[in-house]
Amino acid sequence: MSGHGKSVPPKKRGLSRLIAAAGYSFAGLRSAFRSEEAFRLECLGLVLLTPIAFILGQNRTEVVLLIGSIVLLLIIELLNTAVEAVVDRIGSEYHDLSRQAKDIGSAAVFMGMMLVALVWGLILF
Repeated sequence: MSGHGKSVPPKKRGLSRLIAAAGYSFAGLRSAFRSEEAFRLECLGLVLLTPIAFILGQNRTEVVLLIGSIVLLLIIELLNTAVEAVVDRIGSEYHDLSRQAKDIGSAAVFMGMMLVALVWGLILF
């Protein structure tokens, strides 16, 4: 039984598993977009900076680095959001490990932002 009182459905296999996994992925993206302002802002950054990457990149490698650094930041933000959701699910009372988990997730996002700044800075200048 899951936490919602529903029984677990049988595992899907093959193509139906891939289709289901894609559905779960899109649901996760939708959820993050709706609930996380940082994710929305980073998505906006991707939309605005992607065309600029094609203009500024001297070759395909630079274009991939410019766009890929932002996509990596989005991935890190999604993982941080997942960590926060799990910590919040466990309970609202203060605990050092909960704070540590959230702080480390936040630090990962910060490192991703620094990577974006480094990649864009080195390629631009």
